[in-house]
Amino acid sequence: MFLDSVMGFFSTDVAMDLGTANTLVWVKGRGIVLNEPSVVAVEKSTNRVLAVGSEAKLMLGRTPDEINAVRPLKDGVIADFQVTEHLLREFVQRVQKHKFLVRPRIIICVPSGITEVEKRAVIDSAVRAGCREVLLVPEPIAAAIGVDLPVDTPTGNMVVDIGGGTTEIAVIALNGIVTKTSIRTGGDEMDEAIMNYAKKAYNMLIGEQTAERIKMTIGNAYALEPQQTMEVKGRDMVAGIPKTVVVNSDEIREALTEPTNAIVEAVLLALERTPPELAADIVDKGIVLAGGGALLKNLDVLLREETGLPVMVCDDPISAVVLGSGKTLDHLELLKEVTIG
Repeated sequence: MFLDSVMGFFSTDVAMDLGTANTLVWVKGRGIVLNEPSVVAVEKSTNRVLAVGSEAKLMLGRTPDEINAVRPLKDGVIADFQVTEHLLREFVQRVQKHKFLVRPRIIICVPSGITEVEKRAVIDSAVRAGCREVLLVPEPIAAAIGVDLPVDTPTGNMVVDIGGGTTEIAVIALNGIVTKTSIRTGGDEMDEAIMNYAKKAYNMLIGEQTAERIKMTIGNAYALEPQQTMEVKGRDMVAGIPKTVVVNSDEIREALTEPTNAIVEAVLLALERTPPELAADIVDKGIVLAGGGALLKNLDVLLREETGLPVMVCDDPISAVVLGSGKTLDHLELLKEVTIG
């Protein structure tokens, strides 16, 4: 017990947005100190970790047989327990100043629809990675706090947090989630939709990283003016040789129809479930979009058209969740209210 308190004195409180696509870490007194892809490269024969983060992401789809570059989280939850532990340990060690006494207290943001088994997996991974105490905060509440919404008041605030693996939609009041909808659709499904479109329309195979680049460059959910184009390189499925095609933003919008419609339907479902008094607040205050998926061009315009409500993208969608969980570290009373057991 005494040793724990000594280690606690030397360690730093850490807030982490452990995402399917990216992991962000906030350290008390220093702000966001790390923003890295959630990717680990492992040597198959020895299980030795070769790279974590950006370095490992560069290896995705490019590794020889003996090296495996993996993303250990799928749909916002842990898919590979051992690799997640390596990822957590590496990121925690990178941000700690006193490496010889690394026992931080850590807040980890998790999807609101997380199961008991998935919760246990996150806590166990963090403890095995060397954390002294692990607290879990639902991503929508963290996002709402991160964008400075008044979550502690009785008025309703609606947040749509679109991550790599999940989209979390929640109406929040009095530090709690009143209604929530969590769907396993996010940036990854958008990338997959673009890969499938390239197959069908051009008989061309493209990798995940190319699909992500297309999504970020000309991806859109509602007509762009003027239309944008981009050169895409991949492998011809018929001839088996590399080829280049030019795609436009209208084609990519068509490719993304399924995932964007799933997000729209989930938002409409969440609005249907909202109590009338809180629904009245949302008419006035609108819907706030957070998460990396909120950066898809004109997604806010599509949601505005479909719901008839004001929709705005927050200032820094990617950092909203980790900033919110970091703020709770400074307000322990709030932290007690928003953590889930």
